[in-house]
Amino acid sequence: MQLKDRRRWEQSKHRSIYSPATVMSCLHNYCCIAVFVFLLLPHSLLSHCTRPPVIFNFGDSNSDTGGLVAGLGFAVSLPNGRAFFGKSTGRLSDGRLIIDFLCQNLSTSLLSPYLESLGSNFSNGANFAIVGSSTLPKNVPFALNIQVKQFTHFKARSTELVNAGVNGVLGNDRFSDALYVIDIGQNDLADSFTKGLSYVQVINKIPSVLAEIEDAVKEIYDQGGRKFWVHNTGPLGCLPQKLAQVQNDSLDSFGCISSYNEVAQLFNEGLRKLCQELRSDMKDMSVVYVDVYSIKLDIIANSSTYGFSSPLMACCGSGGPPYNYDKRVSCGFPGYQVCDQQSQFVSWDGVHYTEAANALIASKILSADYSMPNVNFEFFCR
Repeated sequence: MQLKDRRRWEQSKHRSIYSPATVMSCLHNYCCIAVFVFLLLPHSLLSHCTRPPVIFNFGDSNSDTGGLVAGLGFAVSLPNGRAFFGKSTGRLSDGRLIIDFLCQNLSTSLLSPYLESLGSNFSNGANFAIVGSSTLPKNVPFALNIQVKQFTHFKARSTELVNAGVNGVLGNDRFSDALYVIDIGQNDLADSFTKGLSYVQVINKIPSVLAEIEDAVKEIYDQGGRKFWVHNTGPLGCLPQKLAQVQNDSLDSFGCISSYNEVAQLFNEGLRKLCQELRSDMKDMSVVYVDVYSIKLDIIANSSTYGFSSPLMACCGSGGPPYNYDKRVSCGFPGYQVCDQQSQFVSWDGVHYTEAANALIASKILSADYSMPNVNFEFFCR
């Protein structure tokens, strides 16, 4: 898989309107990485979407575009947001997230957090993802089933306003034709290890996590949803946070914690089978499973190929090499250290990815090489 990815990358360079020399020069400029990965794509992968779908996103901090700040008032300060927005937007990254790049690919606006009361635009959907969210325990803010309940309320309220003659509100047809993105499960696994559960105990928890995701999909289906885009979870054992906190665990050839990655892979295999079963059981529903794990592991394993350095060290954190992560001093809080903006890091704060890494991940997602079935994201244009 890794060799095949390198070949695709080499081929994409020659399809670009930019010369290899220009591209490699750009690779040494951090600000340029997030731009060039899309310029390297074949033109057939760049969106020509003129009627983008409404998008509803459910998840955790990997796709939270400001929900934590809006919902609980927690401060997420600079340097978060420095690379693209020039200010903090509540995203735990220096810039855009994967969901942002996916929205831009479909020529639609970035999603507003559902809980943001001022300045929000819900004409293109809403983002229910919140930092720290998981599937279990349920019925607590902001578990997946709570996010689905929020969506149900959003839909019911929209219907009321449409029936009352209010303009600019989503009608029922937009909900049935919408794209529902689900990216959750990382916290269920990672937090279980943090709480001291054994390897076997975490594995035994996986079926319950998958059952919650299945319930969420079916509830949205009952509300009229028919198009689902489901991300699996990334290589947990490669997060600088875990590497800094976990001692005496065996590391793989990439320097990642083997047991954590094995659990992530088991969860992902269960999620893949679940998506397959849902497609089989509900013939009128599209469910696309996306192997984000393989994309992220490839970037870490072949970081120099993609122009990155120190793939297992956080750009923003504390403690210095090898991981620059200290749970007592988080990014943006007093005492943090942050890499130069020209640096080329994969990890932003030890848990979340930099904008440059997110851009590359998104470009690989958009290639459809990692989706099952092999569906291009532009398929969801109306």
